[in-house]
Amino acid sequence: MPKLVCLLLFSWLGAMQPVNAASADLKLIELEKFPDASAMSLSALPAEKPLYIKLWATWCKPCIEQMPHFQALYQRYGDKVNFIAVNININEKTEEIAAVVQRFGLTMPVWLDTSGRLATSLGLVGTPYSVLMNSAGQQVYSSHESDKALDGLVQRLAQGQQLPVASSDNISSAEQQRLTAPYLQGEHYLFFTATWCDWYLAESRPAMAKHCKSAQQRLNALASQATDAGWIGIVNHLWTDDSALAEFNAQYNMNIPFNIDTNGVLFQHFNVRNIPLLLKVKDGKVLTEIRDFSDPAAVLQQLKQAK
Repeated sequence: MPKLVCLLLFSWLGAMQPVNAASADLKLIELEKFPDASAMSLSALPAEKPLYIKLWATWCKPCIEQMPHFQALYQRYGDKVNFIAVNININEKTEEIAAVVQRFGLTMPVWLDTSGRLATSLGLVGTPYSVLMNSAGQQVYSSHESDKALDGLVQRLAQGQQLPVASSDNISSAEQQRLTAPYLQGEHYLFFTATWCDWYLAESRPAMAKHCKSAQQRLNALASQATDAGWIGIVNHLWTDDSALAEFNAQYNMNIPFNIDTNGVLFQHFNVRNIPLLLKVKDGKVLTEIRDFSDPAAVLQQLKQAK
């Protein structure tokens, strides 16, 4: 299946799986206001209004395409609906976010999901991702599209309609603990990346794409020389399914096991905001993190010294 078709398919599948996170938990998640980096949370918003959260990234082409529509909705309904543009803060740069804000004249609040907790709680599987919540803090709709269906629901919320609660499919705390448990004991090398970072970012962020490709090409050699701990690869769950992972493994002839990060739990737990990233972890504690893979000898030395 062509990669672009896969991307669109993953987005469509994600739109068919609404998630309803507990409103109290969402309001406690700490976010960051752009550009002054002050701490923010959903609890700071007027509680009597419904809420439209748009999760996005500067390197996401569909996100950029949807920005004029998002701004138009804000100008029309911003007095009756809370609008928040939440950047998912993966492989982002401040100047790139500022450029998008300026280019489209965005006037709604722009926040950063610096920990990934909000994205995990809302069940993000691919950007752009629009989430609507009624004034009771209940999630009523989620979609990757920016279309008439979304327009109609925003209008109804602005008119005071509560709308029915979306079905719940969010990951439980117990499941999150189960997924992180294997890395809370013993020593591990955890390599975080994405199946798409070498090709999807090639046009929008060529330097990042090149860095991903280079690190992934060198991974087998690094793993064969650093044998004091077990290795595992963790790919971001956004726009990724088993076939995408199989293609990734075949392309790089990976010798270490790779898993898709379920609901972004491990990215959130280890606060991974940039990829590729290599962590050496002992009993759940990060001993060292490596972002620069250009000098394999230096990488091996850093891993050896981390105790």
